[in-house]
Amino acid sequence: YQMEIISFSKGRGRVSFTFKGYEPCLDSDAVIEQIGYDCDSDVDNTADSVFCSHGTSMIVKWQDVYDYMHLESELNKKSDNVIEPITQKRSFDVASVGDDELNRIFEMTFGKPREKAYVPRTKLPTAAPSESEKKNHPKANKVHKAKPEYILVDGYNIIFAWDSLSKLAKDNIDLGRSMLINRLINYRAVKDCELLIVFDAYKVKGNIGCVEEHSGVKVVYTKEAETADSYIEKASHKLAGQYTVRVATSDGLEQMIILGNGALRVPASAFEKEVLSVEQAISDFLKNQ
Repeated sequence: YQMEIISFSKGRGRVSFTFKGYEPCLDSDAVIEQIGYDCDSDVDNTADSVFCSHGTSMIVKWQDVYDYMHLESELNKKSDNVIEPITQKRSFDVASVGDDELNRIFEMTFGKPREKAYVPRTKLPTAAPSESEKKNHPKANKVHKAKPEYILVDGYNIIFAWDSLSKLAKDNIDLGRSMLINRLINYRAVKDCELLIVFDAYKVKGNIGCVEEHSGVKVVYTKEAETADSYIEKASHKLAGQYTVRVATSDGLEQMIILGNGALRVPASAFEKEVLSVEQAISDFLKNQ
């Protein structure tokens, strides 16, 4: 199925699976017979029981359990094979077991107890600080401010990952690029963050690269022999100390690289949902005006 997804999405589609849970087998008798499960040969999930005898353990095969039991079973089997616990209360006489016997069993199981050597205190415990001392502490009133956010966008990667833009780009790449820039201008205005879009221009001979600004959104066209991936990698490393950096891309290799720089990765699909959410909020606001 994954190969079919990749085929009709021209390599841009992704599929993931998650475990739903356990459900009854449709034909359990036939499946069990086909597998040929034998509980006696299953050493990892043994059906045997462990009994305690004279302070040590012994293994009892499942079919011999009733021969070794000295207490009444806690389970009753009904005619319809439904097992329910017995609710009758029981009391056990433990007075017959003396301290010597308990000590003997303990030593057989864990060995003789060792006496701990006395270690003198090197530092006396201090009293808990009062409320006034807590308030006057130099770190008490320190406020940790969150870093401003900086979003780096792999331009062409996002264009061809979003269906709404890839259709435009197939006919006119300039139109797809302009549409992405305009949508991210609105996104940045609402989110109040720094945003930079990087477009590949590394195949253009003699290209020295350029940086443009559109209503607060910076747009970078890389220079010759410089890819958007390498530019974003350097930018995320440089900005990580001053900003909370997020990189929007569906490039798996690029996502791994920017994680090493301390930046946060945002898949193209997740970033599209963020942008659509902002656009819906803007539309709702305008309707109410």
